[in-house]
Amino acid sequence: MATARTFFSTNAALRSTPRQAMFRQFKNNSSNTWQKQQSRTYANGFRRGGGYQYSRFQQASGLMRRWAARPTFYYEAGGVAGVCSGFYVYNLEVVPVSGRRRFNIVSASTEQQSGQELYQQVIEQYQGRILPPSHPQHKLVQRVLDRLIPHSGLSAETNNWEVHVIKDEQKNAFVIPGGKVFVFAGILDVCQGEAGLAAVLGHEIAHNVAHHSAERMSSYAVFLPVAVVASLLLGLGDVGNVFTRMVVDLAFLRPGSRKQESEADYIGLMMMAQACYDPSAAVGLWSRMHDAEEGAPPQFLSTHPSSHNRMEKIQSWLGDAEMKREQSGCGQVSDYANQFRDTFSSRWI
Repeated sequence: MATARTFFSTNAALRSTPRQAMFRQFKNNSSNTWQKQQSRTYANGFRRGGGYQYSRFQQASGLMRRWAARPTFYYEAGGVAGVCSGFYVYNLEVVPVSGRRRFNIVSASTEQQSGQELYQQVIEQYQGRILPPSHPQHKLVQRVLDRLIPHSGLSAETNNWEVHVIKDEQKNAFVIPGGKVFVFAGILDVCQGEAGLAAVLGHEIAHNVAHHSAERMSSYAVFLPVAVVASLLLGLGDVGNVFTRMVVDLAFLRPGSRKQESEADYIGLMMMAQACYDPSAAVGLWSRMHDAEEGAPPQFLSTHPSSHNRMEKIQSWLGDAEMKREQSGCGQVSDYANQFRDTFSSRWI
């Protein structure tokens, strides 16, 4: 991937970036999570001291309206739009494997630094619940990871791969930039063997391959200020500011997130196939995830595609995945060995 071109102080920008932009969790958001996010958004808009914020917002809104009243406004606005368009086009790059073009202004080093900070937070949060390396579940995850990493295309110089299996019944897993792998014990029951776990880990590693964290941080850094400016121009006040942020979230950020999830599904599927895992196991995994889902929000409200949609797309990609598998020299002997490992490892899940 081409090195991202950064035009602003990324460290300061990332400290103000929402934490969810940094990494993606494997499980779908629940409807309760959506309700909590919604209530937090409104609560923040009317918290104590909101009168002072409203006054500042009104002053800024007045300045924007005076600018809009200038006779040269359309020329000036057109110039700003031209500069912004050039900035956007200049920072377009191609995602590895999928070939999708996307906007990114966050460098790989900044992504790694933010990942390290997040890693420390997660370690503190789950301290005392991380299984030791000698535990069978840790060994299972490590074994699958060791087979996938050589096919990820990620450099060992920038990724210090570490496995952390958390003793928790959540059906979840994620990989933080820098190679920090977290798997919750609850998802191992859904995986039902190494091939299912390879589908999960392949998907999460794929987010790192595609640098989705950097892309999400770039989106937050661009779209949220756009929402504020739109509120100022329209003179909508604090309530309008909250509303435009919600519109940007639903119209741009969430669809973009679902696109990243589908992309990670594709890259992860190719990765597990190259590692000589049966790619059709990914379909079975999402079928079981679909059965395990409870209270999932409508897809347009979710950051993840529905499990049903994921199954359909994965099925359409199986032909390409099988071809990748054959090109990797995965023969019948390998198939028998994989089936034996899946049967054996399932006893330790």
